[in-house]
Amino acid sequence: MRLSSKHLTLLVLLAIILLAPLGFPSNFYYRIGSLIFVNGLAVTGLVILIGFAGQISLGHAGFAGIGAYACALGPQYLGLHPAFAMLLGTALSAALAWLIGRPILRLQGYYLAVATLGFGILVSMVLANEASITGGPDGHEVPELGLRKLIETIGIHLSNAQFWYAFSGLFLLAGTWLALNLYDSPSGRALRALHDSEIAARTVGVDVARYKLFAFVLSAVYASLSGSLLALMNKFITPDAAGFLHSVELVTMTVLGGAGSVPGAVAGAALLTMLPQVLTVLQDYEHMILGLIMMLVMIFMPAGLVPSMSRLLRGRA
Repeated sequence: MRLSSKHLTLLVLLAIILLAPLGFPSNFYYRIGSLIFVNGLAVTGLVILIGFAGQISLGHAGFAGIGAYACALGPQYLGLHPAFAMLLGTALSAALAWLIGRPILRLQGYYLAVATLGFGILVSMVLANEASITGGPDGHEVPELGLRKLIETIGIHLSNAQFWYAFSGLFLLAGTWLALNLYDSPSGRALRALHDSEIAARTVGVDVARYKLFAFVLSAVYASLSGSLLALMNKFITPDAAGFLHSVELVTMTVLGGAGSVPGAVAGAALLTMLPQVLTVLQDYEHMILGLIMMLVMIFMPAGLVPSMSRLLRGRA
């Protein structure tokens, strides 16, 4: 029985999640793995928006910030359990994406990029300036999720770093599974059709406005969940989670890995999460080397890491 590319991708990702810890000498590596999974979840959402639907967003960190601060403020002001606060942040992000997406997705090109950038900056400013509620630039503590202690009652004992590695890995697997299923579905084909040409897609009966809004809302849900996971994992959050630099980082991961590739989301997240850690040995030259590597990837692999490597391997075969 021959595996489909969807099932092969999921099996490879599962194998990496399960086998990578065999080479981890300390909890620090579990921490890096968790960050890769959290970033990979947000980037998978951007693959749906940018790679499938062809819509750019430079403000998606704003949704990550909403998800993160929901886990911080929901328990304090509403008495919610952090898990329910995460769901509230996801619902709020989806509703906000639907509300702002209806007008701004009528824009195209750099007009759309600037509009989404404005949204991200607005969220970041609110989180930084409303210090009496959010803690301002100093940040806000996030309560413990409590799930690790719960599973200890059934005999599973994990360190904090190991727990978050496994927990964020499960979220990434679920998000990848959903994105891969979407790619092969009628909705995924409609999204890819409007990516190539909105006029042609409209001609064959695709509701362009509806599908663009659908991609925007779904990608916002991914970003919000990643922000919630990051806040719960760190037990602390600052407005930087919603900042412009974080949005640019997420888009860069998307493009480096391959904007139209779901596996590319994980590859791009892994590359930009691990490289700064590896290049710290170069000290003053760290950022220069990182920028050079990114430039070389874009010059010689313009489609991104995963699509370019896949074509190379198919060509040799």
